[in-house]
Amino acid sequence: MSLPRTELAPGYDIPRVIVGGWQLSAGHRRVPPARPQVLENLLDLVSEGFTALDCADIYTGVESLFGDLRRLCRERLGDETARSLRIHTKLVPDRSDLARVDRAYVETIVDRSLSRLGTDRLDLVQFAWWDYDVPRYVETALWLDELRRAGKIRHIGVTNFDVARLREILEAGVPVVANQLQYSALDHRPERGMTDLCRSHAVGLLCYGTLAGGFLSDRYLGAVDPARDPENRSLTKYRLIIEEYGGWEAFQALLRTLRAIGDETGGSIAQVALRYVLDRPGVAAAVVGMSRAERIREAHSAMDLTLSPAQVERIRRLGAAAPGPVGDCFELERDRRGPHAAVMKYDLNREAG
Repeated sequence: MSLPRTELAPGYDIPRVIVGGWQLSAGHRRVPPARPQVLENLLDLVSEGFTALDCADIYTGVESLFGDLRRLCRERLGDETARSLRIHTKLVPDRSDLARVDRAYVETIVDRSLSRLGTDRLDLVQFAWWDYDVPRYVETALWLDELRRAGKIRHIGVTNFDVARLREILEAGVPVVANQLQYSALDHRPERGMTDLCRSHAVGLLCYGTLAGGFLSDRYLGAVDPARDPENRSLTKYRLIIEEYGGWEAFQALLRTLRAIGDETGGSIAQVALRYVLDRPGVAAAVVGMSRAERIREAHSAMDLTLSPAQVERIRRLGAAAPGPVGDCFELERDRRGPHAAVMKYDLNREAG
């Protein structure tokens, strides 16, 4: 299978669909997936060309899972395929530790990720910061850059920063190549300054939430609102985004539009939603959650769709008329008093030990 690729940095290219690992983490769903079967599914995807994977230091168990995958790739698919893997992780200091983060703290987490992933250099470390009232995020990004220059990290990215703080990091000289953020037909917050900032600094957007945890699919067209009892943390999170967008009826109107465009182009709702985001300015790739291997393959088929300017405008116009989500990237999720923060777990590095 030939997957379209994009160059994220000179000499570093990735497929435009990245396999996301959050849904594989312990505690994400009521019944965790069986590890042996997950590894087999991942191995099949890698053999088909899905060679970019996304995880994090705080996705409990996923870095070690991807480390096992790397070893399996060497044994069963060969060294060349194993070397082609692009495993992106994150550095998310615990909220309760922010005031004491120093270079040693950062290096400890990086070294642990290196060990879990079974490598001597991390491909991409995407850096996050919970609380801007603890203003040490620039220093921390600079410590990451020191580790890059020392050879422990190949590239640096960020995730869930707002425009002002990312600008500070860029102006400090940190060579950021990627920004992982939430972007979908339901959530246009990156268009309020972030897209322009990243394009002006050659920072590629890696977009998660493009399918809203699966809500943006034919399964939910005409469905009863599951607000009271979502199956997992993804659905809990994205059901809140639907509420910001205008509620279940506004969401159904969006699904009907996506379905109509799918009828015109030969695609599913999920494929139209993904193609829409991949065509937005500055978007390098989409992170699609690995709840089912079939979802990743369906996402790849979105590459065969072509959306006309008129079709794109129909989706964009619905978003422009929606009451939200409001504010900058991750602003709603950062508000400890709001409902979005209740989905967050702030001290997972400490729990992981």
